[in-house]
Amino acid sequence: MEVWHIWLIAALVFFVIEIFTTGIAVICFSFGALASMIVSLCGGNVTWQVILFAVVTLLAFVFLRPLLLKFFYKKGKEEVKTNVDALIGRKGFVSEPIDPATGGGRVKVDGDDWKAVSVDNSPIEKGAQVEILKLDSVIVTVKRVN
Repeated sequence: MEVWHIWLIAALVFFVIEIFTTGIAVICFSFGALASMIVSLCGGNVTWQVILFAVVTLLAFVFLRPLLLKFFYKKGKEEVKTNVDALIGRKGFVSEPIDPATGGGRVKVDGDDWKAVSVDNSPIEKGAQVEILKLDSVIVTVKRVN
């Protein structure tokens, strides 16, 4: 068995391992092994093969891996808002009149009742539809929809 066979087998093993992992890290070793295999086929000695393996693997980690991660894991995926962050942009109804003078006011959103203030400090009557703009602790800031 020649040295280039060993590099080819190593590259294939790294590639198979990458199939079963999710970090796009082991494939960088596969690129290094393929580069070393090419040097071996061109007659380079083992010292240069090992040096090239290390350099190409490092370059793949630094430059290629971030691109592959961006392409495979970020493409078309938006961050899903959960918990209270999911309230922003939702619509609800005023369950207790919002009155900036008294500081009172509540909004019902999906069955939950939240203390509310209006964004422009205007009063909003009971039953009006509102949209949640921001959340400060347990107080939502809303604006009238209609």
